[in-house]
Amino acid sequence: MPIEIEKKYRLTKKQREELLRQLPKIGAKPKAEEFEENTLYAGEGIVSGQSVLRLRRIGKRAILSYKERFPTTSSIKHQQEDETEVSDADATDAILQALGYRPVLIYEKRRSIWRLGGAEVDVDELPFGLFMEIEAKPDEILRVEKLLSMKGLKAEMATYPALALKHGDRHGGVVEARFPLARKSSRKKR
Repeated sequence: MPIEIEKKYRLTKKQREELLRQLPKIGAKPKAEEFEENTLYAGEGIVSGQSVLRLRRIGKRAILSYKERFPTTSSIKHQQEDETEVSDADATDAILQALGYRPVLIYEKRRSIWRLGGAEVDVDELPFGLFMEIEAKPDEILRVEKLLSMKGLKAEMATYPALALKHGDRHGGVVEARFPLARKSSRKKR
């Protein structure tokens, strides 16, 4: 069972700018820049706040994921994460809906991915804020924190889906947290 280990931080605009300057200075290498559309489904076996069934679209790529968070009070989160790339996002969505899963949440994200030793550092922008995630073993997360030596970093305990539910707009039975231009173009498709 693959386990994802990560820590998330809420950033101010100033902290994000400092982070993007600091990453190359400490040896981090840029890996990719992506725009994601994440659709989460509800249905049998999905427990709100504990497990997630997600279809992520990144350009022409799509990834189907199941995640189940392990209970903790630590800011370093551990969760089961099983995922696979799928060749056709629309067909996968149709299959999920035919099996009784329905879209309940859509959120968008702009992500800049960096590699530093055994860690992946993601610098994220969502419609409701700026964030950084460090994904690695716990000791590596702490090492990267020290290398960054950024003052005032605050751990964000809420998941992106929980934040999107809080800050998104309801459209029928689906909550959407989209960037303004994407929101307009997606409604035209419906």
